[in-house]
Amino acid sequence: MADETASPGRRARPSARDARKAQRAMRPPGPAYITRAIPPYELLSSEGLETVERHADRLLEEIGLEIRGDVEAIRLWREAGATIKDDWRVHVPAGLARDIVRRSTPHEFTQHARNPARSVQIGGNHTVFAPAYGPPFVSDLDRGRRYGTLEDFHNFVKLAYLSPWLHHSGGTVCEPVDVPVNKRHFDMVYAHMRYSDKPFMGSVTTATRAADSIEMCRVLFGAEFVAQHCVILGNVNVNSPLVLDGEASRVIRTYAAANQAPVCVPFILGGAMGPVTTAGGLAQCFAEATFCVALGQLERPGSPAILGNFLSSMSLRNGAPTFGTPEPALAYLAIGQLARRLGVPLRCGGNLCAAKVADAQAAFESANSMWPAFLAGANFMLHCAGWLEAGLVMSYEKFIMDVDQCGAFHTVARGIALDDNGFALAAFREMGPGKHYLGCAHTMANYQTAFYDFELADNNSFEQWSADGAQDQLARANKRCKALLESYEAPALDPAKDEALRDFIERRKRDMPDSAT
Repeated sequence: MADETASPGRRARPSARDARKAQRAMRPPGPAYITRAIPPYELLSSEGLETVERHADRLLEEIGLEIRGDVEAIRLWREAGATIKDDWRVHVPAGLARDIVRRSTPHEFTQHARNPARSVQIGGNHTVFAPAYGPPFVSDLDRGRRYGTLEDFHNFVKLAYLSPWLHHSGGTVCEPVDVPVNKRHFDMVYAHMRYSDKPFMGSVTTATRAADSIEMCRVLFGAEFVAQHCVILGNVNVNSPLVLDGEASRVIRTYAAANQAPVCVPFILGGAMGPVTTAGGLAQCFAEATFCVALGQLERPGSPAILGNFLSSMSLRNGAPTFGTPEPALAYLAIGQLARRLGVPLRCGGNLCAAKVADAQAAFESANSMWPAFLAGANFMLHCAGWLEAGLVMSYEKFIMDVDQCGAFHTVARGIALDDNGFALAAFREMGPGKHYLGCAHTMANYQTAFYDFELADNNSFEQWSADGAQDQLARANKRCKALLESYEAPALDPAKDEALRDFIERRKRDMPDSAT
């Protein structure tokens, strides 16, 4: 991002916001993950859930799901009791996929970070926030929309590391297109390892690159530790509708075989990769995700996995994906119930939007996506920060805005404290009727933590806001982003492990010519 200079002739003066920022800088890091005290929302009755399961079973049994080009996956399903037709189409008897998942998939697991204090618990009543994943473009106020580079990738890893409200470093936070396609996974995984000490995701574009990611983890964590513990996730998309290409299938099996966690995610836009009706899309999503989680269990029973959901709508006028609409919100709530009923961790999307800039459309679509996912009880929430333009763009300013919103969810998750301090009887006794509470002892004891303080919000008077430069939130986010990157200091990494990682990357890159695929 470009440097910003102060306006000439303006005298810098301390403000209440500056004081709050200084206080925040002295606070300890945020929690490693959220443990929710509030219950998830229950949308469907037991009968409704059984109806969705029954229709998902019918899709897998009657229509079938194709695995194209993975002979070993076909063999695993045939031996498990499925019928194979036309070489690649797998017809799964009703209930079999769910039975396989229930039999061995962990209900909850730990993804270990290189800093043990940053390890996250995935499943149960826990939620983990991760940044956006996959955009080929990046944008900021200074340089506009452009292709992502390795420098941008490093910046977003650093920003995620610095955020107290993001628990995870993510995966492909943007595509570094200045690095050859067949080699960039080395640089991305290394960036997560070097510039952050939070958990991270690995490559999923080919099984070989998935294996490289896991091998780098063996260098960082030790082979024996990786064999016994989950240290990396792999986000694998189904080729909806009802197709899993052989490479994606092999990636799922590669992660599962190494006792690492595939995140199995159908990618369904209603009207394109699935029906326009919410119930039909929900049944398809559950069928595809359950099928993929079951495949990982057939490869290695007991390996960790996450059942994913990416079910969204589309504009039937122009075919573009839409976000923040009510139909996917309802599906999120239902898929949360289905995942809990099945006993597996759930992945949902986060601050999703189709807006081209971080404007009001971006704000309301993101909020309309984030809230239902959170209330659904999602355990791993991807795309929580930075997403613009239906996932094509990673925005520096929106990243900062979204993180500010993520912080508020930590407060929501705690629920209402019903202890003596929460009921504040001492304050009522001190002040009595008709007096304000600004100066009472209870307020003074709680004022720093009583209310969540949105860092980017301006609630000063119009005159104060004007005197401070009349900046909108986009400008404030731009300024905050630069300040964070300027303040970044890398977490310590054992020099011997760093050297071993660099040596591994150098040797592997040397063995392959540059490729654009």
